[in-house]
Amino acid sequence: MCSRQVKPIPPANLVFQPVSYVHRLDPSQLFTPGKPVDVELGAGDGSFLVQWAGLHPDRNFLAVERLLGRLRKTNRKAVRLQLKNVRLIRIEAGYFLEYMLPPRAISALHVYFPDPWPKRKQQKNRLINARFVEAAARALVPGGCVYLRTDDRDYFEQMRAVFAANRAFQTTETPAELQRILTDFERGFRARSVQTLQVAFQRCGEFTSLSG
Repeated sequence: MCSRQVKPIPPANLVFQPVSYVHRLDPSQLFTPGKPVDVELGAGDGSFLVQWAGLHPDRNFLAVERLLGRLRKTNRKAVRLQLKNVRLIRIEAGYFLEYMLPPRAISALHVYFPDPWPKRKQQKNRLINARFVEAAARALVPGGCVYLRTDDRDYFEQMRAVFAANRAFQTTETPAELQRILTDFERGFRARSVQTLQVAFQRCGEFTSLSG
């Protein structure tokens, strides 16, 4: 009598709790080493991440989200789809990128529809700025990419300007397959005929820090 092979089921809770929030994270604590790691900062309800992770079992995916309710939604979706290549962490996105990711730890960084802080006096609160670009350059492997989307034209121009000012990055194309994967915000914008904008930047060779 032949025994039927049973597929392993991932744990019901994919949320990772670091031992320390003031030391660099070791990616091997989250995933089996050897696969590239994508990070989504501000994963929302996980609409994008679970779709993209399901299409790419050869990659690992880390969802970063500050709001507990959204994190729980992403967790439920990933568990329901039995995604073994997804982990989640509850933390503020900018802090995680700058202080917790070790150098050359990730292959892609996804930031979709971050808060635009449209009022001029609030724009200092925007996630994407020169400091963000420096942190992204440290965290990405050479050849790694940052993928950005927004519905705010002014923020879009700021994104392009701060990356253009840093020699560690060059503009690149967003793959057509990636463009087809929509976030929850993006579906809402399209339903209301609101234009969305996207741009991508690739990490160049050696990074010596400091823009200009």
